[in-house]
Amino acid sequence: MIRSTDRILTTHVGSLPRPEDLIQIMYAKKEGIPVDREALAARVQSAVAETVKHQVDAGIDIVNDGEVSKPSYATYIKDRLAGFGGESNSFVYQDVAEFPKMAERVFNDPGRSRRKTPGCNAEISVSDREAAVTDTKNLIAATEGADISGKFLTGASPGVISLFFANTHYPDFESYIFAIAEAMRYEYETVTNAGIMLQLDCPDLSMGRHIQYADLSLADFRKRAELHVEALNHALENVPRDMVRIHLCWGNYEGPHHCDVPLRDVIDIAFTANVSGISFEAANPRHAHEYTVFDDVKVPDDVVLIPGVIESKSNFIEHPELIAQRITRIASRVGREQVIAGSDCGYGTWVGQAAVEPEIVWKKLEAMAEGAKLASAELWK
Repeated sequence: MIRSTDRILTTHVGSLPRPEDLIQIMYAKKEGIPVDREALAARVQSAVAETVKHQVDAGIDIVNDGEVSKPSYATYIKDRLAGFGGESNSFVYQDVAEFPKMAERVFNDPGRSRRKTPGCNAEISVSDREAAVTDTKNLIAATEGADISGKFLTGASPGVISLFFANTHYPDFESYIFAIAEAMRYEYETVTNAGIMLQLDCPDLSMGRHIQYADLSLADFRKRAELHVEALNHALENVPRDMVRIHLCWGNYEGPHHCDVPLRDVIDIAFTANVSGISFEAANPRHAHEYTVFDDVKVPDDVVLIPGVIESKSNFIEHPELIAQRITRIASRVGREQVIAGSDCGYGTWVGQAAVEPEIVWKKLEAMAEGAKLASAELWK
């Protein structure tokens, strides 16, 4: 994991605003309308370059491709893996279920309302070996000569894939999630072999509590989360620990979130993953107080925390001084060299989703970079 010994670095969770013309092309593809594949590939490549420039101009140190090539952070795998074509998974968001009007707002979002998640109805295998390679090439080309500290690409974890895609093929859940893990090895290794940091999105370890596993006791949920991490570690057997970070997410939607599992109840399980960085929500009103967890929870020496210091569901542009406060209150507890500033979640989780106006996203990233400078001055004075 990239570390700094003289300042707080900045990054973000992954998805960023996609250009409007690319969104329309991706809508058409999703709806089965014929799309010029070469034209789409060229537009994705140029969009990656534009997205990297936005991040560099905002002062972000560890940048990515904005996930512009993917329809979403998790469901993209149906285009890269064989074995998915059955019935979609269905589940209830426990928190919004209590508020029907709120549920309408969440599920009628332009991005979520178009998402398609067929189930697993056959043996899982890699069907497209070029997509991940193209992602690495596009990011490497876009960052050549850029003034950055590092770059990363995101990938779906075995657990989040199992959350969205129902299993009707494998005899039990354990067989299913390990089959996913085995198939995802190729993408994980392709990214890291290209010298790019891999971030695995793991909302199954947090959001899964009030969606997929809402009917379980906390103890049973923790056992299931431990199995998810076992599968994750299996998929990462050939990947250096210092090339991987994970993101814990409680759901990137504007809902009540009063059923979110506390960070304290899952962070120890996250620490068992063979990764060197953990990103988590720490700015929004439901989780901003949880920095106190680190008063008595010891962070492993080889793990860097990436707390969210700007929200992903609010159009407020956070004041740099508030961002600096959020950084320093965690850094003062775990050590300044074990903190990188990040966002709560992404800004384009699904194609067409835009809880935050695109132009405001870049200003929020600028504010984070400025806040990191203020925090650095305080922490290294």
